[in-house]
Amino acid sequence: MQRRILLGGLSAALLSRAAQAGAGRRLTLRHAHTGARFDGPWHDGAAPDPAAMAELSAVLSDSAAIQPLPFDAAAVEILWEVAQRARLAGELVVRSGYRTPAINRAVHGAGDSQHLRAGAIDVEVTAGRMAAVSDAALRLGRGGVGLYPFRGFVHLDSGPVRRWSDDRVMEVRLTPREDRIGRIAAAWRASGGW
Repeated sequence: MQRRILLGGLSAALLSRAAQAGAGRRLTLRHAHTGARFDGPWHDGAAPDPAAMAELSAVLSDSAAIQPLPFDAAAVEILWEVAQRARLAGELVVRSGYRTPAINRAVHGAGDSQHLRAGAIDVEVTAGRMAAVSDAALRLGRGGVGLYPFRGFVHLDSGPVRRWSDDRVMEVRLTPREDRIGRIAAAWRASGGW
């Protein structure tokens, strides 16, 4: 009898997980600067939809992009997951997605910005929701998370795991190679190399 109850519970749990994995994923977003919109499913629960990703690539591009770069589905997944965890309802307003090098320079973006490879999204967040969104993003533990409470947005990207706030690095998880390169650069700066 106990075996049937355990197996029945296990079966229910596995079916529930399978149903969640197969559930489609929707996004509603608008680019604040271009006005471009996306509203619909972008992922079928197993893989991103190629047509939806092409549309998202166009919506998430800056106005100077003649040909949008294919947007990284992992960055869109991070945005979707953070929105789910933070219970963001309605339209998400994106301030920046893919940036051309010229736009990146104009906004004083980092030279190696994830925006340049279509792997970063800056999403507007009201002051009242900033704590929930930042907590959800940081707990997710994927990619970069930049918190800009004074400017009203959160940066999410699919690059290495790291986080910062208002242009100050708060915590960085480096690979041994990155750590070695950072130590070499710091020693060079200390010796007057920069």
